[in-house]
Amino acid sequence: MFRLAHISDVHLGPLPDVTYRDLASKRMVGYVNWQRNRRHIMHDGVLGSITDDIKAAGVDHLAVTGDLVNLALDGEIEFAKLWLETLGPAEDVSVVPGNHDAYVPGAFDKACRWWGAWMTGDGQNAPADRHAFPYMRIRDNVALIGVSSARATAPFMANGFFREDQSHRLGALLDKAAKQGLFRIVMIHHPPVRGAVAQHKRLFGIGNFQKTISRHGAELVLHGHSHEPTLYWIGGKGKHTVPVVGVAAGGQSVGGAHTAAQWNLLEISGEPQAWSLHLTRRGLSGPTLPVGELSRGVLLGQPDAAGWITAGQSS
Repeated sequence: MFRLAHISDVHLGPLPDVTYRDLASKRMVGYVNWQRNRRHIMHDGVLGSITDDIKAAGVDHLAVTGDLVNLALDGEIEFAKLWLETLGPAEDVSVVPGNHDAYVPGAFDKACRWWGAWMTGDGQNAPADRHAFPYMRIRDNVALIGVSSARATAPFMANGFFREDQSHRLGALLDKAAKQGLFRIVMIHHPPVRGAVAQHKRLFGIGNFQKTISRHGAELVLHGHSHEPTLYWIGGKGKHTVPVVGVAAGGQSVGGAHTAAQWNLLEISGEPQAWSLHLTRRGLSGPTLPVGELSRGVLLGQPDAAGWITAGQSS
C-alpha cells in the first residue's frame, strides 16, 4: 500500500518587511487583504499541528498543491524553501505552484529557482519556468504528475490557466504511466471543475483539462485553491470516472469563513483495472489544536466498514 498525504494553501506567515517599492504593484491589494483578514485566520501554530500529524502518520510521500506564500516577496519565497526542507527530503515531497506563488510577473521563475528540487521530474533538471511543467515522479506503483496553473494576474483576480501546450505534455505523461501500469495522480492548484470557486478565481482551460483526462485517463486529481475539503468526479477514459479531491487550507484557524485546517490521507493499493483508493480527512474539529480524524471512505474499489464518501459533486 502507498500512503500519500495532501496539503495545500499554507500561506506561510508572517510577511517579511515590505517596502514601498514592493507595494507598487498588485501586491498592494494583497498586502491590505493580509493585514485586514488573512493574518488573523492563517496561523503557523495550526500549520505546525497539521504537519506534525502528517509526520506521525508515517506516510510515504507528501503532495503540496500550491500557495505556499502570500505576495511572492523574495523573502517569502526563500522562507518557503526552508519550510519545505522541514517536511522531508525533496524526493519525498512534490510541489505544484499556486496563484499566490506567481503573484506578480517574475515571481514564478524565482519560485522555480528556489523550490526546483521539489518540482523536478525523475531524471530531469530543475524547472526554470512554467514551460517545465508538467513533471512526473514515480514512487512505488504511483505516478505523481505535477501541473502548473499558476500565472500572474491583474489586481482582484486569482485565475489559473491550463493551455493547449501543457495538455499535450500531460497527455504524453499519462500515456507513459499507463503503459507502466501505474496509479496516476495529477496535482494542480486550481480546481479543474466548473462552479468550484467564484469566476474571478476559476481555472481557464477547465474543458481542456477534462478532455485530456477523458482521452488519456487518470486515477486521481488533487487540487487546492478553494480552501475547502471538496470531492468532485470528472469523466475518465472509457466508462471510468476520476475523483477530484480538494483540501482545506493548511493554516486555517477555527472560526473563519472557510473550513478549519485539514490534510488528506490517500491510501492506494491494487493494480490496473482493480485499484483501491481510500480517503481519510484529518484536521481541526474544534478551537484547540489537536488534529483528529474527521471522515473516511472509499473512492475506488470496494467500500470498507466506513462506507462510501457521499459529500461529493460531479462536473
